[in-house]
Amino acid sequence: MSRIEAPHDEVTGNLLDRLLSGLPAEAVLTDPHVTASYANDMASFCPAGSPAVVVLPRTVEQVQHVLRIATELRVPVVPQGARTGLSGGANASDGCIVLSLTKMDRILEISPVDRIAVVEPGVINAALSRAVGEHGLYYPPDPSSWEMCTIGGNIGTASGGLCCVKYGVTAEYVLGLDVVLADGRLMSTGRRTAKGVAGYDLTRLFVGSEGSLGIVVRAILALKPKPPEQLVLAAEFASGAAACDAVCRIMAGGHVPSLLELMDRTTVKAVNDLAHMGLPESTEALLLAAFDTPDPAADLAAVGALCEAAGATQVVPADDVAESELLLKARRLSLTALEAVKGTTMIDDVCVPRSRLGDMLEGVERIAQKHRLTIGVVAHAGDGNTHPTVCFDAQDPDESRRARESFDEIMALGLELGGTITGEHGVGVLKKEWLAREIGPVGVEMQQAVKTAFDPLGILNPGKLF
Repeated sequence: MSRIEAPHDEVTGNLLDRLLSGLPAEAVLTDPHVTASYANDMASFCPAGSPAVVVLPRTVEQVQHVLRIATELRVPVVPQGARTGLSGGANASDGCIVLSLTKMDRILEISPVDRIAVVEPGVINAALSRAVGEHGLYYPPDPSSWEMCTIGGNIGTASGGLCCVKYGVTAEYVLGLDVVLADGRLMSTGRRTAKGVAGYDLTRLFVGSEGSLGIVVRAILALKPKPPEQLVLAAEFASGAAACDAVCRIMAGGHVPSLLELMDRTTVKAVNDLAHMGLPESTEALLLAAFDTPDPAADLAAVGALCEAAGATQVVPADDVAESELLLKARRLSLTALEAVKGTTMIDDVCVPRSRLGDMLEGVERIAQKHRLTIGVVAHAGDGNTHPTVCFDAQDPDESRRARESFDEIMALGLELGGTITGEHGVGVLKKEWLAREIGPVGVEMQQAVKTAFDPLGILNPGKLF
């Protein structure tokens, strides 16, 4: 629904002059070799344009200045964090201002009494987790890229993580936001209180909006008391179906693991090849379950029994925290390891009802065989959130075509099973067509109306979502 055109050369010159009137010179990058490095995130098959300029503001006022100039000159603005996204949501458009928020990286407040943190958008997820941990607190959302990704990016895509089966996703921890609107006005949403229902929930509206409605410049985040160190159990299965049966038994049994993750045989082998971790490659599926309860050993024993009832060939509980962390490291390395298989990956993010998880895995295996491709599956199994990862040689046109076709078939399979096209990675450029299929024409019309209300000129992250 873009209403803007890339600026002409004379407009670009005026744009730089206007930007520099309110920004320090070091915050405005114009070298084409440098700006090109900000053109895209980590997604494959997503077009990206050439930015006119990259701006790295440090203050709210500087962000407001950029948006006022952009509105006046009708220049598109593409907000970015660490660019670890996997849907093209941070990809530049031709002639745009890339607004990189990585320099706004201050933790402004940590309150143990109110159990909140107030942060700028460029704060790294892991840095926040460590900082609040010093106060005996815990910020649960932990994407696999938590050592690199920013809180602003997490908010933009409504990201999840390994612990979401027990603790939920980013949206459940964002209490309030300060947002710079397209015309430069500053708006505050939400609250810092434990509860509040005044007016429409605009905070939730911005979470997952991928920078298409406004620029988040401050966030009030809910925290939890720091739980005990978790212990992890690894269970091997002779089939993906048996592992998924175990997941269903665990959840139906009322257990609340802090983590319940699945790695298929392809993923386990890839991790071993990359990091030589000695994971059991003879298994068809490896299930990792963790508990951070006062007596995690007892909980692991109960879950281990359910895994054995589902057909686990071996169940191995970790003896201590160090061994648990080693298993979690293997899971966090999964996507990096799969990328090393062929050099390029296309990562699906399909979430299905837990009861259909086995059907999803079987369907992905059929699709891989049909297209003669290596497709590894890692999953936040406790949520039914699967990441089928297509490994392919980007230099091989036929293999690239088959990779794209398999990706689309996996998306269609997820919808057929009653799922959604994205559980945590967002829509971006990659899944625009599939968003329309999932929510239907009336849903698209209403979401576009919301977009128009906040961004009537269509300058904020154009070409994404719709």
